Amino acid sequence: MSSAVTSSLRQRASTPAKKSAAKVGAKGQVDNDNRPPSVGGPKAAGDSQWSYQIAFVIVTALAFATRFYGLGHPNQVVFDEVHFGKYLRRTYFFDVHPPLGKLLFALMGWFVGYDGHFLFDSIGDSYIDNKVPYVAFRAMPAMLGALTVSTVFLIMWESEFSLPATLLAAGLILFDNAHIGQTRLILLDAALVFAMAVSILSYIRFYKLRHAAFGRKWWKWLLLTGVSLSCVISTKMVGVFTFFTIGSAVAIDLWGLLDVNRRRGALSLVEFTKHFGARVLGLIVVPFMFYLFWFQVHFAVLTRSGPGDDFMTPDFQQTLSDNVMSMKSIEINYYDTVTFRHKDTKAFLHSHADKYPLRYDDGRISSQGQQVTGYPHNDTNNLWQILPEKPFPTENRHGHRIRNNNVVRLRHIVTNTMLLSHDVASPYYPTNQEFTTTSMENADGPKVNNTLFEIKIEHGKKEQVFSTVSSHMKLIHRPSRVAMWTHTTPLPDWGYKQQEINGNKNVAQSSNIWFVEDIHSIAPDDERLHKEPRKVKSLPFLRKYIELQRAMFFHNNALTSSHPYSSQPFQWPVLLRGVSFWTKNDTKQQIYFVGNPIGWWFAASILAVFLGIVGADQLTLRRGLDVLDYRTRSRLYNSTGFFFLCWAAHYLPFYLMGRQLFLHHYLPAHLASCLVAGAVLEFVFNVDPIVGDDSPSADDAVVDGKDKKRSELSRDKRPLSIRERLGQQSMLATWIATSVILTAVIGGWYFFAPLTYGDPGLTVEQVKARKWMGYDLHFAK
Repeated sequence: MSSAVTSSLRQRASTPAKKSAAKVGAKGQVDNDNRPPSVGGPKAAGDSQWSYQIAFVIVTALAFATRFYGLGHPNQVVFDEVHFGKYLRRTYFFDVHPPLGKLLFALMGWFVGYDGHFLFDSIGDSYIDNKVPYVAFRAMPAMLGALTVSTVFLIMWESEFSLPATLLAAGLILFDNAHIGQTRLILLDAALVFAMAVSILSYIRFYKLRHAAFGRKWWKWLLLTGVSLSCVISTKMVGVFTFFTIGSAVAIDLWGLLDVNRRRGALSLVEFTKHFGARVLGLIVVPFMFYLFWFQVHFAVLTRSGPGDDFMTPDFQQTLSDNVMSMKSIEINYYDTVTFRHKDTKAFLHSHADKYPLRYDDGRISSQGQQVTGYPHNDTNNLWQILPEKPFPTENRHGHRIRNNNVVRLRHIVTNTMLLSHDVASPYYPTNQEFTTTSMENADGPKVNNTLFEIKIEHGKKEQVFSTVSSHMKLIHRPSRVAMWTHTTPLPDWGYKQQEINGNKNVAQSSNIWFVEDIHSIAPDDERLHKEPRKVKSLPFLRKYIELQRAMFFHNNALTSSHPYSSQPFQWPVLLRGVSFWTKNDTKQQIYFVGNPIGWWFAASILAVFLGIVGADQLTLRRGLDVLDYRTRSRLYNSTGFFFLCWAAHYLPFYLMGRQLFLHHYLPAHLASCLVAGAVLEFVFNVDPIVGDDSPSADDAVVDGKDKKRSELSRDKRPLSIRERLGQQSMLATWIATSVILTAVIGGWYFFAPLTYGDPGLTVEQVKARKWMGYDLHFAK
């Protein structure tokens, strides 16, 4: 031992030595000229293949047991299960997530003959009373959750880590209460985490075949990596973090292939272009095509009008059968009396005789004009007559359709005043214009220009007729080019807590959209009421796809309201906060979503240990000391470093998000931290180098103050692989450490199991005993 350590502590000469961190792949496979790496990895002396196989079977069996145990409890809707079960009704709904995860649940429901009659409306609704095959629905994520554990085992196995390290990484997921709890319910995260793990495994298999480029297996694993990445992002948009992880490794790999001094010889630009093109095809084009495919399925299944109609444009809504918009849409004429409604807040354009106060609370002065507000209820003060810019002759007033880009005036029926906007600041927004009304005398006299408004139909064609419900429009003030806008902040008491209406200078803002809900003055025998049934329209797929993507992105970012169980990213690694999923008062049972504190704290601490090891290694290198051999450093920086990159890519971006966040958002990063934990364990207990493979020799030291050229490893002898080297070392310390850690983790899992499985109910003292970090558990009093 002492000689090995001595040989590894080589004092470098004053001339910078050649860096010992070799070009290695994402999983620590050294780019060695003499030996192409085996796909399955070499057979080690200490950890033979059969021992891995037996361990894999045991781990997989335990994973299924822990996920499927008591799957039917509770027999009620739990937490976010309210968002599922909608596809089988074929009515259009809107969701901020891509469709793959929910399509998988629909497929499971179709397998068991479920007709989609249950709406999953409220937490606590009984599945039994409503005859819902909920166990079948829950079995799908439970299966994926169990297979995730198996995939983690395979990732470590394929990366040629020792069996104790492999068992530790898999065990931290196997006995984690958060992963178990999230995969036992009808939720998306099981599919997300499983697809992420499969993406990592597929890329490892692909990278290990890099010396057999363009072979059948090489293409197979490249395309499987792309398909897996597509499944991640097709389940949740945060799957883009997995794309970044794999993409970073691919970029580093391509950079190495571009090196003219690479060990296996320089690639020609034609050969490099082939490598680059293959990766673009497999990791960008193929995933994108699969991503589009799931949206095509989404549109093909949801063909009927439903609760998601309001999120889409009128053109989109008219592609749905039974659409209310198509049935209620009526063309609008000049001199019709109508009600305008704001698309986002559903408030009516409203006015009443009360005036704005002379002075606002901040000291600004108003015009003291008649108040124009947004009001959420039907009222006669919501009625407005649409007048032309110039009056039509009395005998020819009727039958003139209003069209896109026409200039109109709006007369308030009850007060007989004209809508007006002018260069006076609004009550809440000094930069926005006030909306008020003025007398008919002023409207037809000196203030006529300020009463002119242009009707701008969203995505409207030239000369398109303005219609009720279906024509979403912006009301643009002609002189100042501001758009009529409202928001949900109520006015003070002088405004009766109604919404402010003002002129928004940001005309392009999507919240400027209004529509006419009804024509109150239309006669019962008006020809416009006699309509032939309209045929369902069709839109090009890409137009529908782009519209839905925009809506998903907008509404996902708009999820900024507070939630009693939301949490911040800094709380996740150390498990400071959980989420209450379900409670039952009479039996004191509850499901509280929280991880295994022992496992999470260990994984979080190992992340810090890894950074400390890297920092210490860099510091010693700067001071001229090599404390690690060639292969150990390569494995540390490339294999373990890849896992750490995966953790950082799935965790750090959440600090930039302003939307609601919950503990389950950390699950993909937690999986990566478990991979780091297993890798670091092996490093700590098996760091001793074996001089004589491809690491520089201790004999290449400085002699007589002059640099002596380091000798190269003799190529006549095959270098030892990682497993073969470990097979020559005692693994006793590693096994002991793994056993101790997993024993503590299993203890933590068992202690918090009643909160994960919702059974049995706990006494007050038992609940208090589990409030380790002040968790807001129920029944603690």
